Amino acid sequence: MAQSKRFECDNCSFAIEAWSDGNPYYIDESGKKQHAYHPDHEGLARCIGNDLPHFCLSCAEEFNVDSLSPISSCPACHSNEIVACYELSQQKCPKCGTGKFADDPNFFVIS
Repeated sequence: MAQSKRFECDNCSFAIEAWSDGNPYYIDESGKKQHAYHPDHEGLARCIGNDLPHFCLSCAEEFNVDSLSPISSCPACHSNEIVACYELSQQKCPKCGTGKFADDPNFFVIS
């Protein structure tokens, strides 16, 4: 079971939603990456990796990091100030530069 959280800047209200399980994937018969999510138990059983949504704290770029080919810098600006979206709580907001992300207590989703 996965859960989703919403992180919102306490200054400018910029917000990001993130799921706890990321984007698990498997490689299909034609060699293409296929994502599998709950409740697709058959697809999930085939998963070999995970594309985890990340966020750049320098330029606000959102991108995935493949668990089988991890990167340590933002593909857009090359900053090493990247964080998994699901771990944005208390991180500085790059949109306004002064606020911090906080868990939105009024948003909670499980799958």
